[in-house]
Amino acid sequence: MSEHKPKVEPVLIPAMIEGLQTQRILLDNIRRCVETEDTLYDNASPELANIRRRISRANDRVRERLNSYLHSPQMLKYLQEPIITMRNGRYVLPVKQENRPQVPGIVHDQSSSGATLFIEPMSVVEANNEIKQLVLREEEEIERILAGLTSQVEAVREEILSSQEILIELDLIFAKGAFSLSIRGVRAHQVNSLSLRIRNGRHPLIDPNEVVPISLELGQNFTTLIITGPNTGGKTVTLKTAGLFVLMAQSGLHVPADYGTELGTFQNVFADIGDEQSIEQSLSTFSAHMTNIVRILDQAGEKDLVLFDELGAGTDPTEGAALAMSILDYLHSKRICSMATTHYSELKIYAITHEGVENASVEFDVETLRPTYRLLIGTPGKSNAFEISKRLGLPDFLIDDAGKYLSQESVRFEDVMGDIERSRIASEKELQQTQALLAEAKAIKIKHESELEELNEQRAKFISNAKEEARKVVRDARLEVDEIIKELNLLKLESAEKERNQGIEASRKRLRDSLGKLDGGVRLKGGPHGGRKLSKDLQLGQSVYVATLDQKGQVLSIPDQDGNLMVQIGIMKVNVKLSDLRQTDEAAKSEQRSGRKIKLRVTSVSTELDLRGQNSEEAIVETDRYLDNAFLAGLQVVTIIHGKGTGVLRTAIHQLLRSHPHVCSFRLGKYGEGESGVTVVELK
Repeated sequence: MSEHKPKVEPVLIPAMIEGLQTQRILLDNIRRCVETEDTLYDNASPELANIRRRISRANDRVRERLNSYLHSPQMLKYLQEPIITMRNGRYVLPVKQENRPQVPGIVHDQSSSGATLFIEPMSVVEANNEIKQLVLREEEEIERILAGLTSQVEAVREEILSSQEILIELDLIFAKGAFSLSIRGVRAHQVNSLSLRIRNGRHPLIDPNEVVPISLELGQNFTTLIITGPNTGGKTVTLKTAGLFVLMAQSGLHVPADYGTELGTFQNVFADIGDEQSIEQSLSTFSAHMTNIVRILDQAGEKDLVLFDELGAGTDPTEGAALAMSILDYLHSKRICSMATTHYSELKIYAITHEGVENASVEFDVETLRPTYRLLIGTPGKSNAFEISKRLGLPDFLIDDAGKYLSQESVRFEDVMGDIERSRIASEKELQQTQALLAEAKAIKIKHESELEELNEQRAKFISNAKEEARKVVRDARLEVDEIIKELNLLKLESAEKERNQGIEASRKRLRDSLGKLDGGVRLKGGPHGGRKLSKDLQLGQSVYVATLDQKGQVLSIPDQDGNLMVQIGIMKVNVKLSDLRQTDEAAKSEQRSGRKIKLRVTSVSTELDLRGQNSEEAIVETDRYLDNAFLAGLQVVTIIHGKGTGVLRTAIHQLLRSHPHVCSFRLGKYGEGESGVTVVELK
């Protein structure tokens, strides 16, 4: 089976991200000017800042004048309340209706009862007029600033639209990924043939804890699949699952199935599923189905997939079955992949007697009167109407009488179907028994392997004990040899001294050779010290362990080209090979302890320190302690989060960093790192 190779070049996410243009300058300008959706910052422009300062000062002057009214005992008796309020954007005072002549000014409003008039005193009219003019100038300046920002946006319109398209595509890709995770989906293998093979497919809209997986195939050995079985057995769900999987795969989505699922690329998917009867359109169930079928047959082609639910239902069973077989014959002759559900026994026989057409059934447990929702390819199903009716309490004589009305052909066919079903159940039981025996055999094998491993461990332990005994014998012999050597050293005769020394040296050499042969026969790999081999980078006087002699010594010479060197062991100077030397236990343990401590420090220090919510004194102490720990842990770069706020905490932290002995350099965060809310510190 050859793979389907799409001609469309794959879109790589990194390449799409590189195509994004952030427009940082424009973004900074907008952020500098726009405070909220309705307001701009004062520093959006010098003119706007100047206007708002003048408005603030004018407001202060007006309020000062009106406050003088509130502090005047003469005026207080004319006011309804001692407050300053606004009407139509102008500062006014609430004056009692009967005191209107005593407060000269312009009336802007009155209360709903008419007892209170909101009067703008004549002394503040000019100041209010000034405020009104400044407000108009403010609005004009805001419009000018927004127009400028709009023109900047217009200048990079194409770049923004391009980035928007990329972001939409990325959003779709990540949405597909999130959906795939939610349904535990897999990428269906695309084939260039018009076929499908679903392995344990699960309908994506059914609860994952309740859905029963189905496996089916179509388009390889047969192009028409007829699904039979009882009502509520899962026939319609099977049709919908197959159609959905094809459409999902062709939309670039993963499908909720197991690996090995293969789906071809169909040009169209036609489906007639559900009851579309309509009183308004005078359509019965049969008419509604047939209207859809006529449209499908008129449009369907060789590269399409056609799904029929209850084909031929809703009319006389004999005529309906004949129509269904005729429709399937037409689709099969056109080599159009099709699936149909039915209750008609004629269609079951049709699938058996026609090449390229296959039966399938949804399983039903007659004992429990519950469907199992399993799809069985190659086996026609039974409606089980008699068995279900009997279980539900219908008298036996009625069921027997109903059987008399069945034709002999129908009876024989149902008997054959029953035999097939019983054979299938028996085969499944035998398969389960075989699998149980296989599992038992595997358990026995695992047990025997475990016992064999235990025996091997005991054997290795016995060998190790034997070698330890042998080493003990060698050590005792070595002690005896040392005593002999000491006695030889005490032999100092005046005559023939040179000959005696040569004899003594020869005796020493023979003893060493004998010990080497004896020890070599029982020595474990690495010796009891188990140290690592040494490199040629030795130092004079370095302590080493001589594996062949099971002794510690000191290096007296540097290894020659052949790897030989002289080692002092007790009173003897021995010529040994570099490969026989091992690192002493003390050095190995010291190195292990050192490495372990470093590892623990590294894994216990975070690369970030969050100081938000602390005052300056607390933050300085916490930061100093954190920098010490980060330096000891070997961190190179750390991030200190202090937030933006008023900047007091950031200033205190920067003062500490300038004089800290562990700090090499520091900077504020870049775009995407937290900007002025964080400080990135590089340690020495």
